[in-house]
Amino acid sequence: MSETIANSDQILIAFLLTLFAGLATGIGSAIAFFAKRTNTRFLSVALGFSGGVMIYLSFVEIFPKSIEILEAEMSVQSAYLLTVVAFFTGMVVIAVIDRLVPDFENPHEPKRVEQMGTEEAAKNKKLYRMGMLSALAIAIHNFPEGLATFLAALHDIRLGLPIAIAIAIHNIPEGIAISVPIHHATGSKRKAFLYSFLSGLAEPVGAAVGFFILMPFINEVVFGFLFASVAGIMVFISIDHLLPTAREYGTGHLPLYGLMAGMAVMAVSLVFFM
Repeated sequence: MSETIANSDQILIAFLLTLFAGLATGIGSAIAFFAKRTNTRFLSVALGFSGGVMIYLSFVEIFPKSIEILEAEMSVQSAYLLTVVAFFTGMVVIAVIDRLVPDFENPHEPKRVEQMGTEEAAKNKKLYRMGMLSALAIAIHNFPEGLATFLAALHDIRLGLPIAIAIAIHNIPEGIAISVPIHHATGSKRKAFLYSFLSGLAEPVGAAVGFFILMPFINEVVFGFLFASVAGIMVFISIDHLLPTAREYGTGHLPLYGLMAGMAVMAVSLVFFM
């Protein structure tokens, strides 16, 4: 096994980071249950911050490292070309997954705690269906996110940790998106939390698929390709999901300030932990 492929301790840490990111949907459920109102300003900045972290890491760290990995096996030109192909492959894969989710049930439509409303809403069975479909849709979205987090952490824990934190923040409003309609429809916090929790488990499942199915076939070239695909997935998530949702929750330049802060924090951390 090559140096690129991590040892057993790093594999365990990569799994744990992916599990942490996925279970953040439960934080969204907790916010929905215990907060009287959604702190929209904080969520807006936090989502912008997550987008900044993932975009900066994708272009400044992951993309160049993919080229570096592939250069060990092929010419510089071929390594760059394959990295570009892998990057856009990642974007296309997550875009196709996103297109398979109907707009009505799209999990990235922001929900707020104060939407836990009237008795009339609680009796509406359509809300239950929407909540269940949101849980399924989020699980589908979380699968490639889990694979991306796992592969990044497998290559370098310093990359995996900020990605896991960024995706965890991203998953908080998704937890709200599941909990709000299910709690309305059933009146059960337990059911709302359970479905939110289960949807988050799709992330470690994605990591498990990456480990048990892909690992036997991974060499330097395959790993470099998958690593660049991670960058494409994260850029798509940031531009199509994180930043628009941040703008929905926030006002003015709050999402942009969060984006800048996320990039700045990652820039400084990479300088000190290189």
